[in-house]
Amino acid sequence: MSRRHHFHIDHLGHSVSATVQTGHRSVVEILVDGKETGHAAIKGDQPVPVPVELPTDPPTTVTVLASTGPDEPRCLLLATADGEPQVMPPRPY
Repeated sequence: MSRRHHFHIDHLGHSVSATVQTGHRSVVEILVDGKETGHAAIKGDQPVPVPVELPTDPPTTVTVLASTGPDEPRCLLLATADGEPQVMPPRPY
């Protein structure tokens, strides 16, 4: 059975959202300010890095690290500027 999990964080004044779809084929889709900027297939429980650019001046590259488990999907925002991973909280829909 397929299920969608949503995550969101604001970073440097921009909205970063992730949707992780679990099931037979697991995928992650990343939106920045409402526009799709990255996606990737997720194989197994291993985290998948998805690099995206924030439309700052100059553009800032960040990475969303998405995984489907082992228990529940989760996403982290890895910002190169500060180096500290930030948990992207679940967003109920």
